[in-house]
Amino acid sequence: MNRSEIRNPNRSGTGSVQDNFRRKRFGFRFSAFFRLSVFGFRICCTLALTVLVVLPSSAASPDVLFRQGSEAYHAADYTSAANAFQKAGILRPASGTFQNLGNAEWERGNSGTAILAWEQALWLDPFNAAACNNLRFARKTAQLEAPELAWYEVVSTWLPVNWWAWISGLSFWLAVAMGTLPGIFRLRKAVWHQAIAAFGFAVFLLSVPAHLGVATRSRVGFVLQKDTPLRLTPTEDAQFLTRLAAGEPARLERVRQKFFLIRTSRSLGWIRRDQFGLTCPR
Repeated sequence: MNRSEIRNPNRSGTGSVQDNFRRKRFGFRFSAFFRLSVFGFRICCTLALTVLVVLPSSAASPDVLFRQGSEAYHAADYTSAANAFQKAGILRPASGTFQNLGNAEWERGNSGTAILAWEQALWLDPFNAAACNNLRFARKTAQLEAPELAWYEVVSTWLPVNWWAWISGLSFWLAVAMGTLPGIFRLRKAVWHQAIAAFGFAVFLLSVPAHLGVATRSRVGFVLQKDTPLRLTPTEDAQFLTRLAAGEPARLERVRQKFFLIRTSRSLGWIRRDQFGLTCPR
């Protein structure tokens, strides 16, 4: 026998013995398993990239919806305009979007939905003069009253709701910084340190009522449909207390299944959810 053909069993290699044992035990090679894993990882990456590329192109962006709504509004297609503006407002709430939504709904004859949209525009931007003028005109035309607000709720309307959070946060941490940083850095506390700390703390205290007003004003809503029945109990066959006009303001008191308990300037009763819209949707 040729020496080159002789194989020493003691030199067969530990790796080959372990590989044979693993093949017998698990039924496959680890190298094959590794190749399958890499192939599966590539498939997952390809699918993820496909989803990332296809979804943004298939779903309309808020800018595209806003442009479609504007084109439909100028073409006097107010139904399509309202649908486009509503979808754009859901994707990216903006004061101008809700203002245009109110204009389209008003042209459709839906005064309640129009008033709600203009109120939502002012919720985001109280400096929107066009939405304010539209509300004043709509209430004068429909002989409706504006919602009654407490003094702290009136304060919360002076600035956009997001601004109050920034003001309170910055003023609080400014007061804390001016009160603690000089001691941390072993600096002599100057008069201007105390003045800035006092100013920041005062601004923070003044913003607290505005936060309370934002919280309570978020429960203010408006009737969406005309001649909406106000029920005595939260049932379909309940007795009607009165009928509410479209755009009439009310406050949400309680929620039970598909009914809202609301308080108007005249009475307290139950109304269906789809007949009432909140200024700040939940």
